[in-house]
Amino acid sequence: MKHKIKKLLKRVPGRKPEPEESLQEAIHNIPRITNETVAEHREEVLSSARKYIYPLQHSLQRIVAISTSIFAVLLFGFFVYCLLALYRFNSTSTFIYRVSQVLPFPVAHSCGQYVSYENYLFELRHYIHYYQTQQKVDFSSTSGRQQLAAFRKVALQTVLDSACVKKLATQHHIAVTDQELNMEITLLRSQNRLGSSNAVFQDVLKEFWGWSIDDFKRELKLQVLAQQVVSALDTQTHVRAQNVLSQLHNGGDFASLAQQYSEDASTKASGGDYGTAISRTYRDLPPQVVDALFNLQPGQTSGIVETPLGLEILKVHEHDGNTLRASHIYFAFKPSSTYIGPLKEKQPPNIYISQ
Repeated sequence: MKHKIKKLLKRVPGRKPEPEESLQEAIHNIPRITNETVAEHREEVLSSARKYIYPLQHSLQRIVAISTSIFAVLLFGFFVYCLLALYRFNSTSTFIYRVSQVLPFPVAHSCGQYVSYENYLFELRHYIHYYQTQQKVDFSSTSGRQQLAAFRKVALQTVLDSACVKKLATQHHIAVTDQELNMEITLLRSQNRLGSSNAVFQDVLKEFWGWSIDDFKRELKLQVLAQQVVSALDTQTHVRAQNVLSQLHNGGDFASLAQQYSEDASTKASGGDYGTAISRTYRDLPPQVVDALFNLQPGQTSGIVETPLGLEILKVHEHDGNTLRASHIYFAFKPSSTYIGPLKEKQPPNIYISQ
């Protein structure tokens, strides 16, 4: 009966439910938590979140696609610019030179191998630097453009020949070691041909050629390699020099043998006499000759001394400690073209720039 009365009271409009009734009603309305309800709630939350995630993913994909496209266009444009600057306009700017140091663009194909554009610019730029800074040549003038065109040909020929020299060196197992290079530099330093200190020498290199010391070593190494290749291949000159040295050891007269065999036209008639006093810093003789002379006593004759251009046999006549008087017998090496020429005929160079 009481339950019926309560139900009737609940239906009375405007009646405020009792606390106990409110508590029971709230408990009755609490949803039951089960695996199914948790799964449904999770799916509901994820569904509401997807409407924000999907547009964000789509935006990221578009950003990546657009960024990739822009990068590809810029990269393509960069390569086109470099190709035009190198092969059409023959730029020698510092920026293009730095690019050629990183990217191996070829300037030619010589003696069976590619010649890098960087090698060509390395040679050409030091000519340009010297004549702009020291001779004040205006390369934008008519005469300056003609002079620059001549420098381009010289630089190109130099790197083409260097490629052939390197191939010959590889074929004959010839290489310049760091020790040999350092000995060459030490010899030049001892005769004050590279300045009084590293700092002075570096300043001179930068001012006159736009080079660092490493650039100088690079150039010197190429020169020494070319000398070693020619020396190794020119066996006939070595035989001639050895023959004259043997005659001297057997009592032959130095002056008479110089008149007969020396290939230095300026001293041959005088029996090989240099005709001047020679000091340790004498610049008109190869450093190897000056060094050998100051290691001889008056009346002594040297062995065969190799220089960049040939072989020498030396004799000291007078020596006062600071200067000396001497004679020599000179045997010239054959020009490098003697050995490079056949390679070029067999594989003519292909040049990729206008000359």
